[in-house]
Amino acid sequence: MAALRRPNAITQRSRPWFGGKIIADAALNTIRFRGGDNVVVAILKPRPAEFRRMRAEDVDAVAALEALAYEFPWTRGIFADCLRAGYDCIVLNDGVATIGYGVLSCAAGEAHVLNVCVAPVLHGQGHGRRIVKRLIDIARWQRVERVYLEVRPSNLRAIGLYESIGFNEFGRRPNYYPARRGREDAIVMAMELLAAE
Repeated sequence: MAALRRPNAITQRSRPWFGGKIIADAALNTIRFRGGDNVVVAILKPRPAEFRRMRAEDVDAVAALEALAYEFPWTRGIFADCLRAGYDCIVLNDGVATIGYGVLSCAAGEAHVLNVCVAPVLHGQGHGRRIVKRLIDIARWQRVERVYLEVRPSNLRAIGLYESIGFNEFGRRPNYYPARRGREDAIVMAMELLAAE
């Protein structure tokens, strides 16, 4: 079934014991069986994207995704520095490519979400929520009491996501982000992590 993972791959195999052909079409995510006048179609459930730790060999793909998603992206060097510094860097991989990632710094009982990104073509499918929740889980595993993040006031989609997860506005950082016309403030958001009962 490895052929199903390649986009647009169509594989045909004769199965004499079935008396017909099996046709796998990865682009349509289907398997069809043809035998005589009968056709059976199976629609395959996509394999869910999985998390893993970011590695040095991921940095090029992560930096490329960052450049697609943001007008003022982090550089490849920033991601490499985060790995060297020992930050918790994760990627979300769909079995073919990295579709999202997150970077978290933890110290002195606090955590800071430094970066969250999902491939723009996959926005609205819950991947951003999964990444943020995984970063919060990592913070909990490290016995963190509070998680912070910054977000542009113009990024209403992200603000809505963070509020729905439990973050609240904590303050503002003036002129924090680069913008087309100078600088843009950052909304600082925080979430208290309660001890497990």
